[in-house]
Amino acid sequence: MALMRTMAALLLLVIAFGAAAGGIELREFDDPVMEKRYHDLTASMRCPLCENQAIDDSDAPISGDMRDRVYQLLQEGQSDIEIINHMVQRFGEYILYNPRLESRTYLLWGLPIALVLLGVIVVVLMVRARRNASAKALSAEERQRIDALTNRKRSS
Repeated sequence: MALMRTMAALLLLVIAFGAAAGGIELREFDDPVMEKRYHDLTASMRCPLCENQAIDDSDAPISGDMRDRVYQLLQEGQSDIEIINHMVQRFGEYILYNPRLESRTYLLWGLPIALVLLGVIVVVLMVRARRNASAKALSAEERQRIDALTNRKRSS
């Protein structure tokens, strides 16, 4: 009975370790700079299948293929820009967390700035309107009416 428990515990341990080790990718780099470039590139690209997850964190098969391709292009000596251009050409602009400033993305980059400026203009106009409203002098008729109302409350 103790032997069965030991075997079952050992089997569960092997299965758990195998599942955990299955997701580990080992890449060998001769240069620590190249390793940093690899990690920076894979962290800056979005998985086309996953929802807002970088390819270095994703377990999706397509992310694994993308990591393989980035590694291969790095080994071929391509620059970061060449690798990014290759991946964008193959998978589309969606994979970039920071889209490029192009005619297609002017609205994407310009809209937040325009909204902030619009908000500032609205606030300035509201402040001016309040200053003008509070700076107006009361006419003689309005003063008599206010005095009549305040006197009525005092005598009550």
